[in-house]
Amino acid sequence: MQLDIFRSLWGYRGNRRAAFASARAAGLAGIEARLPLEVEARIALAQDLADHALDYIAICFTDSAVLPDQHATPAAHLLDLNRKLDWAAELTPRFVNVLAGNDRWPLAQQVDFFGGALELAQRHALICSFETHRARSLYSPWVTLDLIRQLPALRFTSDISHWVVVCERLLDDPADDLTPFVERVHHIQARVGYDQGPQVPHPGAPEYAAALAFHQRHWEAVWHAQQARGYTHSTLTPEFGADGYLHHLPFTDAPVADLAALNTWMVHTEREHFHRAMGPH
Repeated sequence: MQLDIFRSLWGYRGNRRAAFASARAAGLAGIEARLPLEVEARIALAQDLADHALDYIAICFTDSAVLPDQHATPAAHLLDLNRKLDWAAELTPRFVNVLAGNDRWPLAQQVDFFGGALELAQRHALICSFETHRARSLYSPWVTLDLIRQLPALRFTSDISHWVVVCERLLDDPADDLTPFVERVHHIQARVGYDQGPQVPHPGAPEYAAALAFHQRHWEAVWHAQQARGYTHSTLTPEFGADGYLHHLPFTDAPVADLAALNTWMVHTEREHFHRAMGPH
């Protein structure tokens, strides 16, 4: 099995073509970025991807943004997803990473919603990988495991840093059996969280060694599960980001680390980790 690493554009403010060129030069497989909502922007993105021979993972939100409108119904979320999968298909993504639903819906509504989302993915002939994310339906490992029991066809993007914050602990107790989830992870977003936040100041800092080790054990379990399911390629996107995730010093508001350097560190570290865990390929 081969590890395909993607570059996230989250927090990037520079020239997009320069970012694409640097991703290509670094041997990355492609770009993971939000789906453009305007047709002209989708045409431009498709051209940039083709010019740099990069694959694309489309990110889309059901409803409007990362935090959903609290008044939007599951039916409204499905209508929105249907429209966005139409747009995503224009870009022939490797798959669509979906931040779906709302954490406040009761389980019965969650099941109906995700059943509908699976039907839409099949109708559009797109792989939808549903991301674990706070404020969304998959904010909790326990809700997610309940959904899996009723909808075993679900596939997931694991950003387990969110669950570490929600549960306020590393999920490494023997009782924390996430096997049904691990067996359905399609994609990894590699950010290291800790019990009080979704992003450590630096994943290489010794004070966060336990957090890094937990996340790496989880990613390694995902790789082995994917290999057992016949995957020939595993995808991973380093996703250290801004928007309150990156720590800043008080009063000066100076960032404690360089965002690009954090993600570059993750690229090199997880390439080496994958080779150690899975052998040379």
